[in-house]
Amino acid sequence: MSHGPRSGLAAVSSALLAMSRHLEVRDVLKTIVASARELLDAQYAALGVPDDHGGFAQFVVDGVSEAQWKAIGPLPRQHGILAAMLREAKAERLADVRKDPRFEGWPSAHPDLVDFLGLPIRDGDEVIGALFLANKLRPGREHPCPAGADGGCGFTEEDEELLSILAQHAAIALTNARLYERSRELTIAEERSRLAHELHDAVSQKLFSLRLTAQAAAALVDRDPGRAKVELHQVAALAAEAADELRAAVVELRPAALDEDGLVATLRTQTQVLDRAHTARVTFTSSGFRALPAAQEEAMLRVAQEALHNALRHSDAGRVEVSLARRGGGAVLRVTDDGTGFDPEAVRRAGRHLGLVSMRDRASGVGGTLTVESAPGKGTTIELEVPGG
Repeated sequence: MSHGPRSGLAAVSSALLAMSRHLEVRDVLKTIVASARELLDAQYAALGVPDDHGGFAQFVVDGVSEAQWKAIGPLPRQHGILAAMLREAKAERLADVRKDPRFEGWPSAHPDLVDFLGLPIRDGDEVIGALFLANKLRPGREHPCPAGADGGCGFTEEDEELLSILAQHAAIALTNARLYERSRELTIAEERSRLAHELHDAVSQKLFSLRLTAQAAAALVDRDPGRAKVELHQVAALAAEAADELRAAVVELRPAALDEDGLVATLRTQTQVLDRAHTARVTFTSSGFRALPAAQEEAMLRVAQEALHNALRHSDAGRVEVSLARRGGGAVLRVTDDGTGFDPEAVRRAGRHLGLVSMRDRASGVGGTLTVESAPGKGTTIELEVPGG
């Protein structure tokens, strides 16, 4: 096969590895489309994931600028050749898409497509997407072939075979990404359940104590005003503690603003709130950190939250330090406390977890490594290293 400077087994291997590297569905779609356009020397490439209402749940393009995409308007519907690929689940290779009887036109701002190559993406018998390319580039990759050109111009049977290989691997990558996102949704639900238990154990107990203390103060107002005043001071202290517990829990319940703020800002905000909410001193430092793929940043955030939860609720720590630093192409997160510590092996034998299983699962899920160092009376250090994208 000859497909320009990105031809050959190495180029195909690079594209397939890029697909498998991402866990987010949107990232997988972008990688598939960019890889297909580059490998097959096309001016435009697109991939649509259909919904159940005649449209597309997601539609990713490559070769079109953001300004052009906005000018085109709403996402396309399932009609014309796109609908045929989804419905009939077969390849479409056309010399001029505009002359096909199924062609139904496009918006005025839409780029002019001529030669066309499209394939359905299948997961077993289910069609989960449609991948297509348009406007094969001339040798030198500078200009598209003119309509009706011959002499090897336009998409070939070899192009179709190569796109078929990409579509098969795209189906695997897309299915894995969907499974990952579903698993993450279940994990979030589990975390919210755990936090609900934490709220019950911490906040509700303080509120119960607050009610009893208030009742005692009311009973003492007439016969012993001095003692009643002491009890009322205790009421105020308990109310403040309950508010702090609620504020700390809300930080964990609120979806992390990773997309908007990034991991560094999100961790800094959460540690500041926890520092105000607890008697322990909670600090955060960052050095040389560079943005990572979304899945890795979320894993690091969740491990940090679990480690902070253990340190602040169970270790009787006076100081908890969180640090985030660059290491090679990836990063390392470290959460250290000066608390009571524990024997990791004894905890494992006793069937207790302290969230360690969840943290290890998160680490392995993004290709990272979790290290736990602790001993009775020696505090605890939890370190997560991820390799980067």
